[in-house]
Amino acid sequence: MLIKNGSKLLASCAMVALLPTALQAAEEEKKTSSVLFEELVVTAQKREQSAQDVGIAITALSGSQMKALGYTNAQEVTALAPGVGTIQPNGEANYAVSIRGVANSDFTTNVESPVAIYVDETYISQTSGAGFMLFDMERVEVLRGPQGTLFGRNATGGLIHFISVKPEVGGDLNGYGSISYGRFNRIKAEGAVGLPINDVLAARVSFSTNQGDGYITNRLNPDQKLNNTNETALRLQLMYEPNDEVSLLLNARYGQQDIRTGFFEYESAQFPTGEATPGLPNPFLDNYSDNDGDVYAGDYDRTGRNDLETYGFTGTLNWETSAGTVTSITDYYAVTRNYIEDSDASPANYFNFFLTTDSKQFSQELRLNGEADNLRYVAGFFYLNIDINDSNGGIAPGLFDGAELTNAFGPDPANGIISPYTIDTKSWSLFGQLEYDLTEDLTLIGGLRYISEDKDFVYQNIFSFFPETAVSGLDPNRMDIFESVNFTNSRDDGEWSARVQLDYQAMENLLVYASWNRGVKSGGFNAPFLPTPEFATPPFLNFGPEKLDAYEVGFKWDSEDGLLRVNGSVYYYDYKDCQAFSIINLDTFTLNSECESKGAELEIQASPADGLDMMFGIGYTDAEVSNVPGLTIPIGTPLGTVDPILPGATVRPVQTPEWNLNGLIRYETEIGNAGSIAFQIDGQYRSEHFFALTNAPAVTEDGYFLANASVTYYSPNDDWNLQFLIQNITDEEYLVQTFDLSGNLAEGGLFGLIEQYYGRPLQWTVKLNFDF
Repeated sequence: MLIKNGSKLLASCAMVALLPTALQAAEEEKKTSSVLFEELVVTAQKREQSAQDVGIAITALSGSQMKALGYTNAQEVTALAPGVGTIQPNGEANYAVSIRGVANSDFTTNVESPVAIYVDETYISQTSGAGFMLFDMERVEVLRGPQGTLFGRNATGGLIHFISVKPEVGGDLNGYGSISYGRFNRIKAEGAVGLPINDVLAARVSFSTNQGDGYITNRLNPDQKLNNTNETALRLQLMYEPNDEVSLLLNARYGQQDIRTGFFEYESAQFPTGEATPGLPNPFLDNYSDNDGDVYAGDYDRTGRNDLETYGFTGTLNWETSAGTVTSITDYYAVTRNYIEDSDASPANYFNFFLTTDSKQFSQELRLNGEADNLRYVAGFFYLNIDINDSNGGIAPGLFDGAELTNAFGPDPANGIISPYTIDTKSWSLFGQLEYDLTEDLTLIGGLRYISEDKDFVYQNIFSFFPETAVSGLDPNRMDIFESVNFTNSRDDGEWSARVQLDYQAMENLLVYASWNRGVKSGGFNAPFLPTPEFATPPFLNFGPEKLDAYEVGFKWDSEDGLLRVNGSVYYYDYKDCQAFSIINLDTFTLNSECESKGAELEIQASPADGLDMMFGIGYTDAEVSNVPGLTIPIGTPLGTVDPILPGATVRPVQTPEWNLNGLIRYETEIGNAGSIAFQIDGQYRSEHFFALTNAPAVTEDGYFLANASVTYYSPNDDWNLQFLIQNITDEEYLVQTFDLSGNLAEGGLFGLIEQYYGRPLQWTVKLNFDF
């Protein structure tokens, strides 16, 4: 099925087609007001530049734009970037990004995403800690394509960089506040205060909290809604500027989330085809079936939980010297998480998957930025240490009780599995980039980074007995019965990434660029939790680095009157040892395969009349994965399975729609002397995409269109405003992730179901914002 909402897609295309007519009717003079059409300064090349002067496909949003759009968390910023999508592998507990078909949907924490997340120039290695709240942001930059030279860490697909508002030495007392109330009794408050302490010292304190009910009904406990909001974040920054040459910024941050989770929609599925069988009783789950058609309700015998805590400290020193600006960034970041879910999505006490995370990372970057005549340069050193002590597993009395699986491993009364593992990563790299103006209009850019990385991996698979009261994989009363697998390995990799590019300023307002980028992503280890000796072998536990040669041609154009902006790019990606994501039974694996991708993107921004802003984006991606390693264990063994991907098959990578469209129209007008009012509508369309490499119907989303709308009143002095926002205005039911658990054990089945996680329903919010 090509599209689910064809009429809505046609309407979006019609708006693009009508754009030239609207522009012809516009006045000749520049617009006098615009919230969404503004010149943004970015640091995509480790120095301040206009986004239109950088030969990289960038979608950038300022803090004021994000407020106008009503964005409240990191997941939402991808909505207006073509070719970019949000991945939530097991609900809102994890967050990753897909760019141009480069994605990984692994919900464990041992595999880093190929799209890097940065906050204030510090790398966020754990996907479980990346879905943070957005507050007091200066801007966000979405960089598409490999960014391995200057950023380095696992950025084969690109990266997203969040930059917070900094303290201002010598400034005035300033800040903002915001409070909102919305559907499901959700109350959110946030604010910031900038404090000028003296002539050389300033501070900024920022906070955000979000509390409220959930939108998932547990019919076994209707008063306790699932997927509630209960999260808080704080940030404290101190800026010290003793003179014009030196500045020191200290940043301390903390985040907390504790929500009721594990709310998959249940759908029966038969073995061996995996096809949905609505209404068919499930013999594995006491003949349970769910026929009410409500995707936001279920029968859960266990209330899931995601208990997450993050904190970090950063020191950033900038020193202006005769050779250029010396920058030192020292960062420490920690993530702890305790997650459990009702995986069978039924009243039966059958299987409850859990994850635990205890990750600590330290990084140090030193770099020099400078220029001389026609030359600009960046050179630096980066060190990263990530210490992971995690586990995953399942409390599974229904799966193990009297099953042949248990008997195969002994007579002890195991009712669960835990797979603890540790990964110690040490990485250092040297990098540099030169920009040389060959002529007044032609610039040659060259960059290189060498990366050395060591990883030590220790993995165990343990049959355990959990008490009936256990609500966590870390229950202190857990009794470990016997160890089925013990695997120790290490990696020592040396890789290099590079960049060669030509930027040509064809006209004053037209930049044309062509580039070759070599991106790399480090090798690593999988950590399955099923007790299968065949899985504990190098082909499935150890995967090598991937290399990506990316070729891209693009342009960036602004009209002379500043009313129209058009940016476009085409690209071709050629991989070696691509790290493809696959699901085998209940486990996730990253496996070296063959990948290829090509596509194009077009972004249009326009202000055809005073107060009228338009933004449109079109992304096309043609991506494929082939030669995926399969696993074949003869049927009849305790965990017998067949390879779900046919040998030699070519499939589409996960979370990669062929078409990604977005659009926004905003109109603001004055109300006499009583202020102004703004009307806004925006939407995003994603065509058919898959959640697993099988590309089977059970892991397919046909495509959907999400629309949002808002009305904002601004006071005459523009010091406060009142917003009314509606997200998912059509109350679209769309899949964010599915897991095909029709499966097969030796007896011919696994769970007999498909886990389906749906995105948020319609949600309205009233929000008061004020500045001082």
